Amino acid sequence: MTSDQQRLDVQKTFKLYVNGAFPRSESGRSEPIVGAGGRVVGHASKASRKDLRDAVVAARGGLGKWKGATAYNRGQVLYRMAEMLEGKRREFEALLVDAGSSEAAATAEVSAAVDRLVCFAGWTDKFAQVLGGQNAVAGPYWNITVAEPTGVIGVVAPTSPALLGLIALTAPVICAGNTCVVISEAFAPVVSVFGEVCATSDLPAGVINLLTGSTDELAPVLAKHRDVDGVHAMAGPASISGILLEGAADNLKRVKLRKAETDLFDSEACTEPGWIEPFVEYKTAWHPVGA
Repeated sequence: MTSDQQRLDVQKTFKLYVNGAFPRSESGRSEPIVGAGGRVVGHASKASRKDLRDAVVAARGGLGKWKGATAYNRGQVLYRMAEMLEGKRREFEALLVDAGSSEAAATAEVSAAVDRLVCFAGWTDKFAQVLGGQNAVAGPYWNITVAEPTGVIGVVAPTSPALLGLIALTAPVICAGNTCVVISEAFAPVVSVFGEVCATSDLPAGVINLLTGSTDELAPVLAKHRDVDGVHAMAGPASISGILLEGAADNLKRVKLRKAETDLFDSEACTEPGWIEPFVEYKTAWHPVGA
């Protein structure tokens, strides 16, 4: 029998997560994942423009079921995602440490990511009351404003903190009933393994689609895609922020750039309703009363 010293490492190629499945990039490209000591610990699929277009189709296809679900059901699913992430805590902590984080920092990031999912699970059946409501009008009628999901949202996840950044930008989007296409330039296992959390959390196919790839290559396609209704990102390099804002001008896409100095570990600042509000549309209904 071969001893452990003689065995070769089994390096994994981390796939994309699109429409509830784990495809390789149609381009066949991948990027090495380099660990803390400069050791290659695996490879991550490098998404192409076609992969992004396929992900948008998947997100559009999953939108009807997700936004049609009850707020209570969406909350259950987000809470289940938190449960599954908590269950894989040791794996995520080890991946973060291997990527260069200290053990304490890795523990703090996973805890913050779990807590963020729990928080937005709680917001699913409450944000509508906070953002909408009955309006005071003078006349024989009443007037109600309701917050509804915008549609398909593109998320540009920050490279650091890779796990918390991904969840901090994605959770408020799906909390409101939107579906999303996430692009991340962090060729890190935590991004791809989060797809395993989604796949085992009763999350309908197409609600979250994860693409690891070049932001320079994918951001222009995301910004100009006419079936993407909005973009959620951290304000980063002027070139990328400019590309995303140009998309808004070209096709009236809603773009929300969070301040670059935002501390994603700040649980109070990053969980208030303002993180959900950019990705809802307001419908106002008038109804006559009296004779």
